[in-house]
Amino acid sequence: MITIILFFLLLIYAVSIGLLIYGFTKVNTIDYIGLKPKTKFSIIVPFRNEAENLPVLLDSLSKLNYPMELFEVILVDDESTDGFKIQNLKFKVSVIKIIQVSNSPKKDAIVTAMQIVNTEWIITTDADCVANKNWLLTLDNYIQLHAVSMIAGAVTYDCNDSFLHHFQQLDLASLQGATIGSFGIKKGFMCNGANFAYTKSFFQELNGFNGNDGIASGDDVFLLQKAIAQFPEKVHYLKSENTIVITKPLNDWKSLFYQHVRWASKTSSYQSSFGKGLGVLVFMGNLCWILGVGCWVLGLFALPNIFLMFLSKFTVDAVLIYKANRFLNKSKIRYLILSSLLYPFFSVSVALYSLFGKYEWKGRKFK
Repeated sequence: MITIILFFLLLIYAVSIGLLIYGFTKVNTIDYIGLKPKTKFSIIVPFRNEAENLPVLLDSLSKLNYPMELFEVILVDDESTDGFKIQNLKFKVSVIKIIQVSNSPKKDAIVTAMQIVNTEWIITTDADCVANKNWLLTLDNYIQLHAVSMIAGAVTYDCNDSFLHHFQQLDLASLQGATIGSFGIKKGFMCNGANFAYTKSFFQELNGFNGNDGIASGDDVFLLQKAIAQFPEKVHYLKSENTIVITKPLNDWKSLFYQHVRWASKTSSYQSSFGKGLGVLVFMGNLCWILGVGCWVLGLFALPNIFLMFLSKFTVDAVLIYKANRFLNKSKIRYLILSSLLYPFFSVSVALYSLFGKYEWKGRKFK
């Protein structure tokens, strides 16, 4: 009986991932940059003790293939103590102090920056990111050609050769694949705040982060879901190699675990029923593998059944990861089988811990 239940749940999981794979192929890649740039952007960067990373980000922005007078950077300092100093740059850079009014530092940072934004379009990114030289130009051309008020974009990692880094890259590839796939089937529910653009008027029309400002994270996802619930036609995913933002993976397992706990802790507050349902299905798919291994250890499950379970889950996961990774960085996939064996244990542990545990983020503790 347990065999039938586990395989039935895995079948539902496989169909769901297959739907995301189909959706991924439905989103066209757009890299058009033929129009004269005219959109003005304000790039908001919340930061806390990022003296090492900010110069790298600012250097990449100084190399953008975009008129310097058409964009500004607003750095929002969240009580840093590392003495970051701004160097002379060709574009306008403002450094302001965060005004904290909620339990979410990143949301507070964005709201603080909104008070001095003078452009219609806003982009959020992170201090440890590097931008493609055609990032703003591609966004501008897309905005000129489409009636859009919010644009989600892709993020990838700059990895070394370690298993930890490649484990994170495979995880991110699956998340980015699911993100793009959900937009392809018109069920978008997820994005990444390191590459997220919207108009100031649209942000105000949505009442910003009202309704979820008590949750520490989710400045990106909750705003996107609110926008899609009210104005789905105004929210697009821009699948472009020109707009992929590169960020840094974490360098220890504890930080990675807490990062995923932070992400998982907001799932129950999703406005998107599709997002909630997919979260449950992913949890069940990973749990099935763990239960199957447990049953095999106890002698309740035959080894061929374990192999078949792994093969069925691994196949659909690998296809989604392969498609997303080929779009994100075209690098060779490494440690895929080992990561696929370990990830269910990691993912289920994160999900269970997020229900009652605490986590650390930027030197602070959150529930």
